[in-house]
Amino acid sequence: MRADLLIDSARFVLVCDGESRVLADASVAVGDGRIVAVGPSDEVRDSVDADRVIDARGHIVMPGLVNLHTHLAMTLLRGVAEDVDLQGFLERVWAEEARVMDPAGVELGARLGAVEALLGGTTTALDMYFHPEAAHQGAVDAGLRHVIGPVFFSFPGPDGLSWDERMDAARQWPAALARLGGPHVPVAYMPHAPFTVEIDDLAQIAQLARETGGIIHTHTSENDRENADTVASRGMRPVACLAESGVLSLAPVLGHGVRLDAAERREVATAGASVAHCPGSNLKLASGAADVVGYRADGIRVGLGTDGCSSSNDLDMFAVMRLAANLARLVRDDPAAISASDVVRMATLDGARAIGIGDRVGSVEVGKEADLIMIDTAVPHLTPVRDPHTAIVFAAGRSDVRHVVVAGEVVIEDRRSMRVDVPALLEAANARVDS
Repeated sequence: MRADLLIDSARFVLVCDGESRVLADASVAVGDGRIVAVGPSDEVRDSVDADRVIDARGHIVMPGLVNLHTHLAMTLLRGVAEDVDLQGFLERVWAEEARVMDPAGVELGARLGAVEALLGGTTTALDMYFHPEAAHQGAVDAGLRHVIGPVFFSFPGPDGLSWDERMDAARQWPAALARLGGPHVPVAYMPHAPFTVEIDDLAQIAQLARETGGIIHTHTSENDRENADTVASRGMRPVACLAESGVLSLAPVLGHGVRLDAAERREVATAGASVAHCPGSNLKLASGAADVVGYRADGIRVGLGTDGCSSSNDLDMFAVMRLAANLARLVRDDPAAISASDVVRMATLDGARAIGIGDRVGSVEVGKEADLIMIDTAVPHLTPVRDPHTAIVFAAGRSDVRHVVVAGEVVIEDRRSMRVDVPALLEAANARVDS
């Protein structure tokens, strides 16, 4: 069998399927962007004729990480809003966005964010930001599988668009996405939050998503004040707004979801919606600690996200996995509340399923698109490796990621971007924010 790439003799392959299988001394073959073989190294090696071989001895091979909630372009706003809560954060950030984030700034920031994400093992990001065409261009140029769509406010936001202009852009988004290219992603629409988008406007977005088969991503119940502000302005809590408008019936991805009450959790689970858990951002802004163990027990799919660099300061999904595991145990007062393998699956397959691409990516299985990362274990902090899931969650870091493959293409090799001139990118980013 012909293959474009053979990842040979991995120490471990984390399949990240429903059984959290681990394969020792295993290889993965890739052809035409998809996984064509995975199994014992000698068997896979003997069955394929590969154009290129990567020696994966001493490495853990696993699916690329899925960042289920982020704002990539906000790399350019890193550090602008410190020591404030969510509402104080928004006030400071929106002022700086108006200065820096025109389409050129967004494209630059998204490219910088995509490179940071890929170097840290993230291959898919559910992004939310203004000027989505510019953001998508910047991200796919770096090689990222990038899910984004038009952002909605019921008032002119930092981008200054009217509601009619937003809807016009949204109707054109499927064609724009097809034109821009990049690895396969779904059409997406992104109302900022129920407290910034009126119920009638949310209903228009829901109808558009039904017509195009698109997904919806929105901030929901990030902290207590958001819930209170939504009640004050809409007469109901955020989840009720989503239900009233028809958004909830479309199984949206809810960013944060920190302050969902018991009834809302049941409603979210019944609707098939997912929660993007962002423990780093939630802790830094003192928004609260989501009970993700309880959410999962209620039947809610939970994935993991970093949020944007202006609130969490980085795009490090390894840090997010560790925070999620430890915070879940603390919230439950139980050191066995959640397993490392469950956390890894939240960062891979569960995130992919939330976006609607779990049949394409999120696990190392034949037929899926080859979004893969290789983690070097030949370092003191990963010696010994008794359980690779535990090593990934509690010991590994993003600097341990050596190679990254997206849709069969090696986009990070030996910890270097194969698509982007990184020194030039850093120079441009610094010049942009200093102007």
